[in-house]
Amino acid sequence: MRFTLPIVLHNPKVLLIGAGAVAAQKAEVMLRNQITFDVIAETRSDLMPSVDTIQQRRVSADDLAPYPIIIDATGNPEVTQMLLNEKAKRPFMLNVVDAPEHCDFFFAALLEYGPLKVAVSSSGGSPTLAQQVRDKIDRMLPKSLETLGHTLQQKRHQGIIDIHAARNSAKKALGKVSLVGCGTGDVELLTLKAYRVIQEADVVFVDHLISDEIEATIPERTLRISVGKRKGHHSVKQEAINAMLIDYAAKGYEVARLKAGDPYIFGRGAEEAQALIAANIRVDVIPGVSSAIAGPLSAGIAPTARGYATNLSVVSAHLSGNRFNREWIDLLTLKNHTTIVLMGLSRAEEIVKAAIEKGADPQMPTAIVSNASRPNQTRVITTLARLAAAAETAERPGIIVFGDVVNLHAVLPQHENLEEELLHDKIA
Repeated sequence: MRFTLPIVLHNPKVLLIGAGAVAAQKAEVMLRNQITFDVIAETRSDLMPSVDTIQQRRVSADDLAPYPIIIDATGNPEVTQMLLNEKAKRPFMLNVVDAPEHCDFFFAALLEYGPLKVAVSSSGGSPTLAQQVRDKIDRMLPKSLETLGHTLQQKRHQGIIDIHAARNSAKKALGKVSLVGCGTGDVELLTLKAYRVIQEADVVFVDHLISDEIEATIPERTLRISVGKRKGHHSVKQEAINAMLIDYAAKGYEVARLKAGDPYIFGRGAEEAQALIAANIRVDVIPGVSSAIAGPLSAGIAPTARGYATNLSVVSAHLSGNRFNREWIDLLTLKNHTTIVLMGLSRAEEIVKAAIEKGADPQMPTAIVSNASRPNQTRVITTLARLAAAAETAERPGIIVFGDVVNLHAVLPQHENLEEELLHDKIA
């Protein structure tokens, strides 16, 4: 039977032979794990940690008798052969660095979170592989495990042992929710981090605006839950979504909450993050490409451009309770300004009326961009006065762009669909 260090040893007698760079690594592991050991070495590297029990001389067979565990970090074949000869005479556990065939135990690539230790071993086959796996695990596990480990250890010392509570605490510490911005639907506009989180998640919550192409990146093994809030249809209430996210994360799952656009741009991502934080759930927020920026760009419209607009506003025309938001209407009277409106198509008539009442130019260049960056993207070029009529037939979801920058559509490059055909372009 072979073992992996560190293992729980009661006052072991360990001999480390050698004090070079490799021996220094072994010494560091044993020191961190409070394993006492003696060192015999002909020379000592500057990398070797401070150890009182170093005898600087050549090792002999007579030195081995007190030690049931011996580590040969010399790289010297003569020392190794002497150890093998002695091992034939009496049993002891031997580790010969870089010689797994002579090892009774191996050193692991180690992660330490206070009293909690995670060891990864390749049984000497590939320390590099073990280190890579260790680093991957380290990226996945929360640093809060150290605090939890100390807390549970203290309770055990006090005689307080509650397995059920400890299990729930561990699951909650390991669980996590990532609010993933999925952009406009073009799978190639996902960030690398967003794609990785989707691939690694145990559970994925999907909004109805998430494109089929992005949904197709979710692995088949992953639990998929639809929570889309489609206008005019039955939907899952926000409070229920928050509760489900908390519930799955508290069970120790890695949860990815896929949100169209960017989680914090009219996406209620901040509400979800606050609810999760209040429940002591780890939260990560991954930015996404908002249609407010990608929509104009893919339609050949630069939201800001010298000589056209030096300022930019992104607003919503919709308030809770199905109310019209008119607080931003004054922006349409500003010169050298671009206003991008989300969730405004159904409010187009109200927008036009309120804007003209405020003195906005009825001939202000206006564009509707629908299904931004997707193969079925369309663009309608119109004016403020004719917006309501254009919005009646425009596809959803869509954004509205107000300002002189709309005129750039005639010269700037546009998004091309998957068949490499130019966008269908309507003039209203």
